[in-house]
Amino acid sequence: MPGGRLTQQERQQIALGLADGLAYAEIARRLDRPTSTITREVMRNGGPTAYRADLAHRATERRAHRRKRATPRGPEALPEDHGRDAEAVREFEETLTTVFIASGVPKMMARVMACLTLTDTGSLTAAELAQRLQVSPASISKAVTFLESQGLVRRERGEGRRERYGVDDDIWYQSMMASAESTAQIAETSRQGVGIMGPGTPAATRLENIARYLDFISEAITRAAEQAREILHTKAETTPDGTAGPPSDRG
Repeated sequence: MPGGRLTQQERQQIALGLADGLAYAEIARRLDRPTSTITREVMRNGGPTAYRADLAHRATERRAHRRKRATPRGPEALPEDHGRDAEAVREFEETLTTVFIASGVPKMMARVMACLTLTDTGSLTAAELAQRLQVSPASISKAVTFLESQGLVRRERGEGRRERYGVDDDIWYQSMMASAESTAQIAETSRQGVGIMGPGTPAATRLENIARYLDFISEAITRAAEQAREILHTKAETTPDGTAGPPSDRG
């Protein structure tokens, strides 16, 4: 399997594959590259509908030039725990970030989410996040405020007066429940509009259909989130001496 950066010819093949409707895995197979490499390449350069080989190649060259001129980033300079490949971790963090961005999360918020997700502790202080991501504390504060509003990070008290921000399995449950609540609110508002627009009119019928559809989706999200939490969520068992033991599956 070839290593190193993608060549301009490979990027042209990616563009042709996307135009032909090929999946990332198939494009990767044809180029003898990891699927994650193709996913990251496409998502950071416009996505599957806007990817252009020439623009992607120039953008990559500019990023490489900036990295050569910049000082080493904090995470890259630190050894990885558990014998991990630092370069592989960095590349996966970029891939995870681009996937979060593709789902609608703003770039800075996506970087914070990816960084927190890949820490073994599951939490970092604002100062640690700023150091790892090489951004200002103000950027971290803004990102965390947004993620908290979406139920995607939790805030906890650390040593002294410092706060820590983290993610865990329950965060995704809370996020799904917040999404269900937001969807239900849209449904209810649409239903209120039926009377205003006049029952039986095209606009009112459209609003009624929206309300019915979103009611179904909201209920389905809530039901699935509750079932998944009950079946899949794991907690550390407490030993007789009161200390936490190894986690075990519930159910």
